Amino acid sequence: MRLGLALGYWGRGPSPDHVPLAQEAERLGYRSVWTAESWGSDVFTPLTWIAARTSTIGLGTAVAQMAARSPTTTAMHALTLDHLSGGRVMLGLGLSGPQVVEGWYGRPFPKSPLTATREYVEVVRQVLRREAPVASEGRFYPLPYRGPDGTGLGKALKPITHPLRSDLPILLGAEGPKNIAQTTRIADGWLPLYWSPTRPEVYEASLADAPEGFLVAPMAQVRVCDDVTEGLLPVKTMLGFYIGGMGHAARNFHADLMARMGYEEEARRIQRLFLEGRREEAVLAVPDAFADEISLVGPRERIAERLELWRKGPVTDLLALAPDAHTLRVLAELNG
Repeated sequence: MRLGLALGYWGRGPSPDHVPLAQEAERLGYRSVWTAESWGSDVFTPLTWIAARTSTIGLGTAVAQMAARSPTTTAMHALTLDHLSGGRVMLGLGLSGPQVVEGWYGRPFPKSPLTATREYVEVVRQVLRREAPVASEGRFYPLPYRGPDGTGLGKALKPITHPLRSDLPILLGAEGPKNIAQTTRIADGWLPLYWSPTRPEVYEASLADAPEGFLVAPMAQVRVCDDVTEGLLPVKTMLGFYIGGMGHAARNFHADLMARMGYEEEARRIQRLFLEGRREEAVLAVPDAFADEISLVGPRERIAERLELWRKGPVTDLLALAPDAHTLRVLAELNG
């Protein structure tokens, strides 16, 4: 199992720790470093900044939101950074949810998300292969555009720039069972949001047809500390926000996932408290057991013991949301 460093997205502003952490991860032999985006900082600019200050570590997006860019624009970002970094990019994509897609990007959330994802990935792959002018008869991403409000002058084009790699890895941040199953067919890897090594049955059917070499790269908060309860608070804060606030009461993919993982009653309670404005109560309502099984928190010996559970399953890359260099070093030592 390889290690990656997940930096997430910015909050109020950029963190001065991100570049030093990425450099330390590279020195320690981590395979990759990953950035993210929500409705603030974008995913590619910080990754480019990190690329300029590192030399060997892989550079991943976890995830680039599909609604933020047309598939050809995303492919342009990826092939540009891949050239500048010497072939280090891994392109992680995700749909996000209706609140963000419609509220922030001003686009309709696709009524057929699996079809939209499949079309998006195919267009990106066409750009990266550069075998012919990029064309798609798709419902969501038609190229050239032939809609009634167009000029009719659109022309299928090949990218001017020759991509460095036609097989640049594409991973998908999928949550639903059908979406995960499709991911094994159309992508090179999967970026689980929550992964519990003690509940392999949650994803077993969806991953049944995953090909050899398929990447499974979950993110997990990692923290070396003496007090497990205190160490789990950041995990619970994250869960409270995602399960309670990252979605509508009637459509929240994160809450649905928590429910499928055996915590349906707790997920609905967290949602209710958060939407009522009782955010601190929502965080405290997150069960310690759930926060603990999807993270690696506690003294070194405890993390070492729990790390063995992660090794036994299909995880190929553990992407650590690690807050400090000490935790990065300990994890690298324990992973051998």
